[in-house]
Amino acid sequence: MSATPNARVPCRIVVCRDCCCGTRKIRGVDHAAQTERLRAAAPVRISDCLDVCDQANVVVVQPSAAGRAAGARPVWLGLVNDPAATEDVVSWVREGGPGVAPLPDVLGLYVFTPHARRRSGGS
Repeated sequence: MSATPNARVPCRIVVCRDCCCGTRKIRGVDHAAQTERLRAAAPVRISDCLDVCDQANVVVVQPSAAGRAAGARPVWLGLVNDPAATEDVVSWVREGGPGVAPLPDVLGLYVFTPHARRRSGGS
């Protein structure tokens, strides 16, 4: 059985960089270095405000095609404000990310449900 072309689509990362995330409001973080480190692991899209400023810096890991085929959904990570947390994200993404590799316990500490999903009852 041959793989479909979409089977090779990697995880993608969305990084919030607007009013709080990626600004000097979050002190002691080299935001540019964080973005470049994430970009070394997967394609990164910079987003305007994701409306979860209480979780700044926010990183969303979107599943690869294989992860989506396994039923995975995007994983929202908040308070990703130190190099160790960034490295944990990079390692997980390189292992395959949502739906492919289990979420490391340490990253479970950063997972949150965005507001719109909290209100609607989704996960």
